[in-house]
Amino acid sequence: MPLDDLGTPFTSHGSARRVVSLVPSLTESLAETAPEVLIGATDWCTHPAELRVRRIGGTKNPDVAAIVALRPDLVLANEEENRLADLEALRSAGVPVWVTRIRTLEDAFASLRRMLTMACGLPEPDWLAAAERAWPTPRTTGVRRAVIPIWRKPWMVLGRDTFAGDLLLRLGVRNLYAGHAERYPKIALPDLLAAGADLVVLPDEPYRFTAEDGPGFFPATPAALVSGRHLTWYGPSLVEAPSVLGTALG
Repeated sequence: MPLDDLGTPFTSHGSARRVVSLVPSLTESLAETAPEVLIGATDWCTHPAELRVRRIGGTKNPDVAAIVALRPDLVLANEEENRLADLEALRSAGVPVWVTRIRTLEDAFASLRRMLTMACGLPEPDWLAAAERAWPTPRTTGVRRAVIPIWRKPWMVLGRDTFAGDLLLRLGVRNLYAGHAERYPKIALPDLLAAGADLVVLPDEPYRFTAEDGPGFFPATPAALVSGRHLTWYGPSLVEAPSVLGTALG
């Protein structure tokens, strides 16, 4: 019996022909691979733009009854983005659930490959191999030290063990809070300003930092406004992410 990324035994109803995704990255991955099997997704699943499926709420508050009513063969989830209580409710209703766990780029490639081939019963897509070829090994010279805020009011930054931090390191940007005890610590703005960063990286999600709302808080530090989708999503966006992020980081 196959196990998902958390080691939970996965019992399927056969080949997945009706799939609901609770994670934007996984929605885009399946839509790019086999769009005909995707029947439901969250309100936050914005890619591809032409996606036309039943919307079943948010990642943290999905409509479990609506999902069950869709009679899916499979629900795709993530240990960080989705609540265990919702996933257990789906399993209790007889719905197979596959949970991913992704903290590094290597995790993403391995997890997506297992999800698509083992859970969904699909051939490995060409875009996955293209994404693997697109990414360089981590930089070891000319590395800039950065703070990476992901929220304001209160200020929160990337801490230890994050997918986005791993991507940035490959592009020559080291997260100054990578050794923090928390994965997404709250750090007061004066402490961020005193951290000694060479760069502040400001994504447009989950908080939407813009040229008018972000760089001005760090007047003495160069700022890079980056695409949150390319920094935090794992899926087809990884093919172009090195180029898109590299250009933004300068």
